[in-house]
Amino acid sequence: MTIVVNDAHNELLADLHNLNANFESAYPQDVLRWAADTFGLKLATVTSFQPTGIVTLHMLSEIAPETPVLTLDTGLLFPETYALMDELEARLNLRLIRVRPEQTVDEQASQYGAALWERNPDRCCELRKVVPLDRALVGYDAWITGLRRDQSKGRAETPIVSWDRKYQKVKLSPLATWTEDMIWTYIQAYELPYNELHDRGYPSIGCYPCTQAVAPDATDARAGRWAASTKTECGIHVADALVSTVGGDR
Repeated sequence: MTIVVNDAHNELLADLHNLNANFESAYPQDVLRWAADTFGLKLATVTSFQPTGIVTLHMLSEIAPETPVLTLDTGLLFPETYALMDELEARLNLRLIRVRPEQTVDEQASQYGAALWERNPDRCCELRKVVPLDRALVGYDAWITGLRRDQSKGRAETPIVSWDRKYQKVKLSPLATWTEDMIWTYIQAYELPYNELHDRGYPSIGCYPCTQAVAPDATDARAGRWAASTKTECGIHVADALVSTVGGDR
């Protein structure tokens, strides 16, 4: 089954319903293979090199190695994250595209004031992540994410395939049904590199001003992100921007 992205809205939803039903018990590799066959080089994967992203990249390297890999280089990432990017780019021969904001951190500070992330983290994420990704996805029909249902309450009903109104693309979360333990089992089985900050108490890793280590008994996979505020998402995966057939609008 293929999705023609410009089909009528109700036809798209019908296709998504069938795809999600079929993919619910499928292997992530099956989802990726379908995506690569359906969209070809109009498919991109977007990753921040979290563990789920690393698994996705490894699977893609065996299924569709020419798939463009987009990563948001905000200019505020940890040195360990940059090192991991370089290592995986070389090891998996990635077609890595580092997507950068229009302004450097210093230029942003000149216009909006220093440390915008402390005063208005939503605006900072919009400038350094959301807008750059919007620009980078032009020309693609579908994008792959690393969303999983066990990551947070807000992601608990993540569909495997959906229509993303925000970016007007088909959105895929091929590892949505996997658990944290399954991800790490795969990483260890294939001896894949990962961000060493995970061994220092960082379950989820973003920009260094907005990410901190957490207590060993923390149960939230995204604990430590924007810990000083009520913010839980950068804005790329906003709940009201998603149309799926798992409960309609999300």
